[in-house]
Amino acid sequence: MRILVVEDETKVASFIRRALEEESYAVDLCSEGVAGLERARAGAYDLVILDLMLPGLSGLEVLTTLRKERLLTPILILTARSEVDQKVKGLDAGADDYLTKPFAIEELLARARALLRRGPSDHAQILQVEDLILNPATREVTRGGQRIELTTKEYALLEYLMRNAGRVLTRPMIAEHVWNLDFDTFTNVIDVYVNYLRNKIDRGRGAKLIHTLRGTGYVLRAQ
Repeated sequence: MRILVVEDETKVASFIRRALEEESYAVDLCSEGVAGLERARAGAYDLVILDLMLPGLSGLEVLTTLRKERLLTPILILTARSEVDQKVKGLDAGADDYLTKPFAIEELLARARALLRRGPSDHAQILQVEDLILNPATREVTRGGQRIELTTKEYALLEYLMRNAGRVLTRPMIAEHVWNLDFDTFTNVIDVYVNYLRNKIDRGRGAKLIHTLRGTGYVLRAQ
């Protein structure tokens, strides 16, 4: 899943990004309102975390514009303001949730998970291809009933492959959704992680699920 964080405080933005990436999310950062609006419009994000106090356009203006354009992506508002009227304005403008600074990162992660569960698509649905099962709610992966331990990035890559089972995914597509916009697509990191997954998912099993389309990308499907 991919999250856009629009926050002008560098330390806060970095803190949020690090915490989200540890939870397997791909994260893009923006530090001002106009850029945040354009990113939210153009990117396929599952969640937007939006500060109200931004240079250029305010977070409230960004939020109002996105909702007028019928963007249905869940939006979590962040702000240092704790006044009730500011919360009401944000929620009335179309925010899905509201968190006041300073906040505990555990609460932000919990609110993000809740919004993703009830987002436009059913992200909490259990994913299955043959005997490979991934449960997004518990982050548990099994194949043939045997639990498979994955690193954070391996899990994110497998989830993306399984949500697009049967669809050929190019390296730029994988980079955009599993890493972020700053990822160097000319490195072999994606191939390395696909190989890690193969060793854990397919090695020693008769039916291979992860397939390479030479010169194109990868696809997860039953043989």
